[in-house]
Amino acid sequence: MSSLIDSENIQQLTQEVISLLKKLIETPSFSKEEDNTAALIQDFFRQKEIPFQTKKNNIWAYNKYFDAAKPTVLLNSHHDTVKPNKSWTLDPFQALVEDDKLFGLGSNDAGGCLVSLIATFCHFYNRQNLTYNIVIAATAEEEISGKEGLEIVVPELPEIAFAIVGEPTEMHLAVAEKGLLVLDCTAKGKSGHAAREEGDNAIYKAIRDIEWIRNYKFPKVSPTLGPIKMSVTIINAGTQHNVVPDTCVFTIDVRATDQYTLEEIIEVIQENIQSEVSARSIRLRPSSIRMEHPIVQAGLKRGRTAYGSPTTSDQALLDCPSLKMGPGHSERSHTANEFIYLHEIEAGILQYISMLEEVVTK
Repeated sequence: MSSLIDSENIQQLTQEVISLLKKLIETPSFSKEEDNTAALIQDFFRQKEIPFQTKKNNIWAYNKYFDAAKPTVLLNSHHDTVKPNKSWTLDPFQALVEDDKLFGLGSNDAGGCLVSLIATFCHFYNRQNLTYNIVIAATAEEEISGKEGLEIVVPELPEIAFAIVGEPTEMHLAVAEKGLLVLDCTAKGKSGHAAREEGDNAIYKAIRDIEWIRNYKFPKVSPTLGPIKMSVTIINAGTQHNVVPDTCVFTIDVRATDQYTLEEIIEVIQENIQSEVSARSIRLRPSSIRMEHPIVQAGLKRGRTAYGSPTTSDQALLDCPSLKMGPGHSERSHTANEFIYLHEIEAGILQYISMLEEVVTK
């Protein structure tokens, strides 16, 4: 670890951002309703005398000695949350600390990651002679893959050389992430009376297509993400018991890997099923970063494990090498009585800083 890491200063930063996290927890910030948490983050930067920019409920800031001639690294996480489920026994909007656990909605996903990245940014903010610029972006609408979050911030930024996306990974290295493709399919037949040999049953046509989807294996398998996974998750047909349906609509959830473009996946499906295929979106693409990348190597040196993530995050909106990494545990996300350990936040800040010291100060 670099001698430039001042443990006393980091300890103070840690306490400051934990205080910020408690305020964020106690301020509802459902997707598309993040105005008040955006204001809290802006106030934090004002108190630090750090200039920032905003667009909708997104906030971003650059290091003090930004140099357009240098490459830029993006630090990003989100400040929106899902709505609390009915199983909560604690107040989801009370930042409660018990036995090193900080309870509250968004504490683990992804408040702990966000404030740890903000602390990391503050650590580097005043540093001169960095080899990279550093930009921090606290963004909205991640939980609904919305179009007014990171997606509208990226065009405002300089070209990004690589990004760290804060999501709870126990500070392990998600070097690849599956993309998401949702396809609405329509099998068409001909209606008729069920009592007679009439019509062409659209359900039977859909069944044949669904069987192909269930059994087909894309030949190219990702070394980090494994195979593409297709699941039929919704099906709808028929109007009454005695009418042969002329239409059957079903939905395919496709978890894509870095071995195929989303367009290639759609083409393969269209070539093999009779139903009409319509993609809801091709925004959420698979993402990855080379194992040889310096930021990945810095994490491996610190004993962290590299893996491929099956879940989708704002990484899918970035067109650059990106690493998903953050304090907390993915299995706590969206659960009742969500929490993060305070020691996870402190350790996360230290790891973010020490990894970046190795990359941006050479």
